[in-house]
Amino acid sequence: MPVYVIIDITVVDQELYEEYVARVPAVVEQYRGRYLVRGGEVVALAGGWHPERIVVLEFESIDQAQEYLTSPENLALAPLREKSITSRAVIVQGYEYDL
Repeated sequence: MPVYVIIDITVVDQELYEEYVARVPAVVEQYRGRYLVRGGEVVALAGGWHPERIVVLEFESIDQAQEYLTSPENLALAPLREKSITSRAVIVQGYEYDL
């Protein structure tokens, strides 16, 4: 069953963030993830939530997502990420249709 890593991002250092954005896709791909959403316009609907930027990654399983998140390659990028953004993130299990 697919899982989704959903990240609500606020950029605090644009220059550092651009460096992070240039480097992280290779790591996502290395761990068999793919981007479903990477920025774009956000329209707030309810609840006072007004995210600046949303990223959604898809992985085949929670284990695969965790492997990416705890990988040496991702952890090496952590200081760059932590200095350039504030964020909130969750892993959400997808829905499988019975066909």
